[in-house]
Amino acid sequence: MRPDLSIVVPVYDEAASLPELAEEIRAVCEAHGYRFEVWFVDDGSRDNSWEVIERIHAEDPRFAGVRLRRNYGKSAALAVGFERAQGRYVVTLDADLQDDPAEIPGLIDLLESGYDLVSGWKKKRQDPPGKTIPSRFFNFVTRKLSGIPLHDFNCGLKAYRQEVVKAVRLYGELHRYIPLLAYWEGFTRITEKPVRHRPRKYGRTKFGLERFIRGFLDLITVLFLTRFMSRPMHFFGTFGVLAFLAGFVISLWLSLEKLVWNQPLTNRPLLLLGVLMILVGVQMFTTGLLGELIIRERMERLPAYQVVAEYPPESVRTV
Repeated sequence: MRPDLSIVVPVYDEAASLPELAEEIRAVCEAHGYRFEVWFVDDGSRDNSWEVIERIHAEDPRFAGVRLRRNYGKSAALAVGFERAQGRYVVTLDADLQDDPAEIPGLIDLLESGYDLVSGWKKKRQDPPGKTIPSRFFNFVTRKLSGIPLHDFNCGLKAYRQEVVKAVRLYGELHRYIPLLAYWEGFTRITEKPVRHRPRKYGRTKFGLERFIRGFLDLITVLFLTRFMSRPMHFFGTFGVLAFLAGFVISLWLSLEKLVWNQPLTNRPLLLLGVLMILVGVQMFTTGLLGELIIRERMERLPAYQVVAEYPPESVRTV
């Protein structure tokens, strides 16, 4: 039978925590009567995480595993789990036991009330200031730029309707922005729920300051892809026209100075700026045009929309 719930857990060097995590998930799901499956995605672990996953599966086939050849990153691990998830609802959580499986029923209740995506909010984080302070700044900037009022975009504990995870496309390190990706796919019913955050019990954190640098670069990528993916000319063309006009005005003024007032131009840096602005404008406009050609070719192969309902059904439609 199709499971009610699919749980996707990216794993990277978390062998010590997996047995305890599996037991907690089993206890919560059985207590609430969920038909469930769990996908442990071993993202190139260097310890014996895969052997532990194999042992857990042998004891309970509802716990399945996928082993990746090397460490591809959390986005790839989630994408693999989303592809295999069959449950009506899909929950993600980290493998380090800091996310509490006891929070899952509360997230599912919000989905059943009509939401498409419920994001956990680690309101009281059990992390050092060196991790929490940059995270709050990162979430503040993301919240303001995206317009989605979430306090914790990077919380690993989230719940989705199945159609959400099948619609979003993850690669690189875009897992931080799944709510934004889902929003631009049309899943606008997004909320958050404060969840318990536990201290790390085993191993050590994979956190590093370089994650925030990559995170902001990914934010720029996501904002561009979601707002201008299907209309690159609106982005490049706007800046191109503005740059060209600025360069044209500068060049026109200098030409008038030369022709009317006979002012020398050889010592005028403004001349170089005007020529540069014209060239930059033409290049950006051309880039936008090339982007439109690429998008046109892509749209001929892939639809630019998703159909959620149709009447009458295609199977009974007559020609």
